Amino acid sequence: MTEKEYLLQARYLDERIHSKVQQVESLNDLATSCSAVISDMPRNPNRGGSKMADAVIKIISLQEEINMDINALVELKREIMGVIKAVPNVEYQTLLEKRYLCFITWEQIAVDMNYSMQHIHRMHSAALKEIIVPTKHES
Repeated sequence: MTEKEYLLQARYLDERIHSKVQQVESLNDLATSCSAVISDMPRNPNRGGSKMADAVIKIISLQEEINMDINALVELKREIMGVIKAVPNVEYQTLLEKRYLCFITWEQIAVDMNYSMQHIHRMHSAALKEIIVPTKHES
């Protein structure tokens, strides 16, 4: 695993969490928009539970997954923070934190740090060379 791949793990996990949150919102919308259909046709006795019950079960399952992912993200960010803090240059630390823990765009980092985009990218390349990926994450 490269230094960049290691640092990007938090962003990818954060994106998966947001995706699952959107799925829960969608299922909530579906579950709350259910309406009863009155029909004189007999129901199939072999048909399972209601669509609303199925949606609620999926919502609960996704919420449990989200909670586990959030716990994993917090732990991963704590680990990445330790790796970044081991970088001797404080400016490099700031750049890496903004990019890989706060998920800030390169443009905004350049503005925040008062540097050109070109200089930010040079700093990033140099900062990555200072990263030591923990051995348990190497492929």
